[in-house]
Parts: sequence; C-alpha cells; structure tokens
Amino acid sequence: MEHQLPPLNALRAFEAAARHLSVKKAADELCVTAGAVSQLVRTLELHLGVQLFRRVNRGIFLTELGQAYLPPVRNAFRQISDATQKVAVPAETGLLTVSATPFFASAWLVPRLKSFQGAHPDIDLQVLTSNALADFSRDGVDVAIRHGMGQYPGLASQRVLTVEMVPVAAPALVAEHGKPKKPADLLRWPRVNDAERKGWRLWFEAQGVADAGPARGPSFDDAGLLLQAVLAGQGAALLPAAMMAPEIAQGRLVRLSNVTWLENFAYYLVCPEGNRERPKVAAFRDWLLDAVRRESASSDRRKIGAGML
Repeated sequence: MEHQLPPLNALRAFEAAARHLSVKKAADELCVTAGAVSQLVRTLELHLGVQLFRRVNRGIFLTELGQAYLPPVRNAFRQISDATQKVAVPAETGLLTVSATPFFASAWLVPRLKSFQGAHPDIDLQVLTSNALADFSRDGVDVAIRHGMGQYPGLASQRVLTVEMVPVAAPALVAEHGKPKKPADLLRWPRVNDAERKGWRLWFEAQGVADAGPARGPSFDDAGLLLQAVLAGQGAALLPAAMMAPEIAQGRLVRLSNVTWLENFAYYLVCPEGNRERPKVAAFRDWLLDAVRRESASSDRRKIGAGML
C-alpha cells in the first residue's frame, strides 16, 4: 500500500519555512499566523515520524533529514506550478509585467513607452529590470527582453534587435591618447570589458587584428555600468551605436572608429509558449517590433540621404 500523502498545507508551510529559515517570514508569505505555520510543520513531522527542524534560540535550522526532504518537495511544487501554467487559461488583466535588462530598459524601452501607452491605454505596463532570465512561473512576469543567442529551452523567443557595436571613450581620454588612426591603435589604450571579456577580442578579430592579447581592465555585467565607467574615463568600451548616438551628439562620448561590428548576440523577446498569443503580450510584441522596424527604416533613409549629398 502506498504511503499516505502528507497534507498539502503542511508541505507548503514546511517549504516556506525551510526557504526562509524563519517561521515569521513563512507566515507573512502564506498570509497566516506564525503559530499556524509552527502547527502545520509539527503536523508534517508527526505524519513523517521524523524531526525536520532544530529550534535554537528562536531560530530554526533544517535537520539532516529536513535538508534531504526539501529539494524534492520544492521540485514537486515547481512541477505543479509549471503544469498548471500549461493547462490553465490565464486570466487577462490590465497589468502587463515586462522584465528587461537594465540597460535596454533605460536606453531604449523607457524613452519610447509613451508611444505604447498612447496606442494601448487599457494596458498598465509594469517594467522590472534584471540580467537573469525571468522565472515566469514564480515572478509573475508575462514577457522578458534578454540579450543573448535566443536559445532558451522550453520558452518561445523572437529576435527584436541586432546590435551594431562601436568603440567609444570619454573626451578626456581621447585628449590624453589621441584619436586612434586604425583599430590596432586601441591595443595600447586602457579598455573596459563586458562580463565575458569577449567583446574586444571579437572586435579586433573582425578588423583583422589577430592577437589582441588578454582582456585586461575591469568588466561589468550590465551595459549601463559599462557606460558609467567609460564616462568616468576608465577606458574605451564597445557599446551599442544607436543607443550611444545621443551621448556622442552631446559631446559626452567620442566615437573612436567608423568601423562597426554587428554583434553575434541580439535582443530577444522571451516568454512561455502559452503566453505568446495572449492579447496583451501580442500587443506589446507587435508594438515593439514595429517601433524597431520604423526606426531602422528611418536610419536607412538618413544614410541614403547623406550618401546623395
């Protein structure tokens, strides 16, 4: 005979208390009293016939058996959540939660949101920023914008924007080193790097500079921080051309070379398969892709016009 399953509420109380290592925080999360959480955990311990927590000076710690029990319980709740999301019809509300990288949100998305709100006044947009891929089943995120290769297992992804990268630096650094006459001149410059420290090597290789040496200098996991380091004169960096255009036009940055590099990575719109055709997600996707297309066409017209002068 199969062992009788423990009460679901007791399992929820155990998982929350174990995750927080706090009865009070678990109670706040579950919207019950601390006494109720303690009672539920005790019910589970009696059901199992083992002690899951050690209680020391008002604190709690998992016993060895508790540590072994937590991962499968947590995984079971995640599987239930994932399965529910696949079969349930999502309730449409006016709130659309978009998760974007901090740099994309500040440099591209936020300045254009007035256009989206004008086209869709019935959708209340909430923008969250993160570099990590969203946990759609737990974070309440409807759709995410991420920078990468577009390969996200179990998720739908659509290319939004391929980024043209250019080398830039602060005017003071240019005054100190002189504007480079060829790409190889930048080998002697101080440089700041992306988190993976691959950008400069790939850029130099694209310009025919085979041996750029090790990637020295600081690195940052967010392009916004990378930009701040460049503005502070810490070194030259590779940053998106379109997003740096205002900084260059205002004289805060100097473009060091007319040679550009189309990065292998791109910005992608990412969401669970079940979310992609939800009306509010589709509305945001269509607006985003249309905005990118219109700006790309406008940029091409400017280039053609300049070539005819």
